[in-house]
Amino acid sequence: MKNELFKISLVICTYNRSRYLPGSLESIKLQSYDKNLFEVIVIDNASTDDTAPIVKTFIFENPNIHISYYYEKNKGLSFARNRGIAEAKSPLIAYVDDDVILTPDYLMELMTFFDSNPAAAGAGGKVIPKYESGTEPVWMSKYLYGFVGNVNHGNEVKLFSPDMKYPAGCNMIYKKDILQKAGGFNNDLRFRSDDKYIFYKVREVSDKIFYLPDAWLYHYIDSYRLDITNFKTLFLKTGNEEKRRLISEGNTTGLFKKLFEYLFKFSASFILYFLFLFKGQPSKGKYVVISQWNTLKGFMKKDVFVR
Repeated sequence: MKNELFKISLVICTYNRSRYLPGSLESIKLQSYDKNLFEVIVIDNASTDDTAPIVKTFIFENPNIHISYYYEKNKGLSFARNRGIAEAKSPLIAYVDDDVILTPDYLMELMTFFDSNPAAAGAGGKVIPKYESGTEPVWMSKYLYGFVGNVNHGNEVKLFSPDMKYPAGCNMIYKKDILQKAGGFNNDLRFRSDDKYIFYKVREVSDKIFYLPDAWLYHYIDSYRLDITNFKTLFLKTGNEEKRRLISEGNTTGLFKKLFEYLFKFSASFILYFLFLFKGQPSKGKYVVISQWNTLKGFMKKDVFVR
């Protein structure tokens, strides 16, 4: 542990989300873990709303919480996450979104695991969507869980396997030194491929990345996120970012494999559509087709999506 001041750093990267940030900060106050053993780092990724005064007011009103505010002028989630690595004063970094609500024992569960498993390189916890409307959309299915960050691989601790993909960005934890050995996050990526990229880079250092069901949190899903226009845009970004991730790695073979994968998934989405139609759930099938078409279209685009 050497010169670290804390056992874990909770990093919140935020951009123009002042509507949701207070809820996330309030949930930190309720943590059962010793507040002298963790720090909170808020990285303001060039917000233009009142994010700064909200965080600074919270800091003033909660002197018992070790919380720091940093302004990162370079736009892009990877820039913000890398700033979190640079500022962290602990050997372990937990990245959560600005629209999550931590359960009271969230940090306690993380530290209980990492204290008992010193060889672990990282982890990802369970994520439960909390819909603004109070109910899950009728078109939602397991094929679209990634869209809302719904992560549930059961109630047992286990290593991440290919069928589990990788930790969701709103609840992912890595050791600082391993993030540094992995080269940090890719600043050419601005969206979800950032999560996948760092998972694969960390695995080159150590494959001991675990799913922790008891380190869970709520992920707030507002009505705008579920809007059909935003739905299409997010999948366009997903496909485009995946192309950029592979290009940044110089993975020409991977580009062709990914293209065929997306073509296959788009074709398979029609089979799913008819299966859902047979069950009397046409909207579920429709949204799967829309998601796969826009992912494929985004992969084929030359546009660079920025926020």
